[in-house]
Amino acid sequence: MRLNRSTLLSIMVMLLFGLVLSQAESFLGDYQIYIAKLIFINAILALSLNLIYGFTGLFSLGHAGFIAIGAYVSALCILTPEQKEMMWILEPIIWPFSELFTPFWVSALAGGLVATIFAFIIAVPVLRLGDDYLGIATLGFAEIIRVIIVNATSVTNGSLGIKGIPGHASLLSCYIWTLFTLIVLWRLLFSNYGNVLRCIRDNEIAARVMGINVFRYKVLSFCIGAFFAGVGGALLGSHLSTIDPKMFNFLLTFNVLMFVVAGGLGSLSGSLLGATVITILLEWLRAIEEPMDLGFVEIPGIPGMRMVVFSLVLLAIILYRREGIMGTREITWKTIGAFLRRSKA
Repeated sequence: MRLNRSTLLSIMVMLLFGLVLSQAESFLGDYQIYIAKLIFINAILALSLNLIYGFTGLFSLGHAGFIAIGAYVSALCILTPEQKEMMWILEPIIWPFSELFTPFWVSALAGGLVATIFAFIIAVPVLRLGDDYLGIATLGFAEIIRVIIVNATSVTNGSLGIKGIPGHASLLSCYIWTLFTLIVLWRLLFSNYGNVLRCIRDNEIAARVMGINVFRYKVLSFCIGAFFAGVGGALLGSHLSTIDPKMFNFLLTFNVLMFVVAGGLGSLSGSLLGATVITILLEWLRAIEEPMDLGFVEIPGIPGMRMVVFSLVLLAIILYRREGIMGTREITWKTIGAFLRRSKA
């Protein structure tokens, strides 16, 4: 297979960026590294939901359920048997989970695969619905997963959650998983398979008339999106080192949906930009809630003001940039070159 100039340039940029990130600890503080890892994890979650909603047109609100599955499966895989024995207080952890112990990359794949299995189980009855009914059904699925986690004490430690998860989600590993997600989805969506998904999104009746097995493609899209959501959940659990059922409520799905809508439905580049901008904005707005000392006077912080300002920003995006930052466009070397030529002119 011959590589053209754009592909070679992309590979060089990816490798160079990875090399820089491998040395990030020498020029970035702990807080900056924490935010950078969170950006990469949010990007994976946004890309996975964009495949389901932005490219296939399936209004799914069950993403938090897949993230929870990935986080818990990965945590059970990377915790040592001794840690599990000490942590499961309410009920002893059952076999084989008590003896399960794998490398982190295996646990991330396992989280994605288990999330895919659950996605397939829920997809068969649910994806026959459409629009708001599909959203309500998938939201119910996410709540069912959360309730199961609370009550399956001998597996998940119930409402106490899991603490002390090894922090294997380094900055470089988060970047590699983000890169893997982006490359797989890019190759998938800019092929005939991607054209079929866009056809289903734009006009499902026309897709059926053309002989496309719409239900089959919907299930495939839903399962692939769930796989990467599970991988993102595995990274999130290792990054935070603590997980509990309260983390995986509707607000988490709403946050991921916000990344996708702000970046642009049907744009992979938009998902990356949306996750980056909103993650940084949410952290930057924390300063509003903290007191500021100006030297001659101290301005008290305003609790809850962060989300008020953030909601106003989102409202402005919806009113004045309804299609999101990128719309349905993608950032390519061709568009970058055209932008630079216009700037020179």
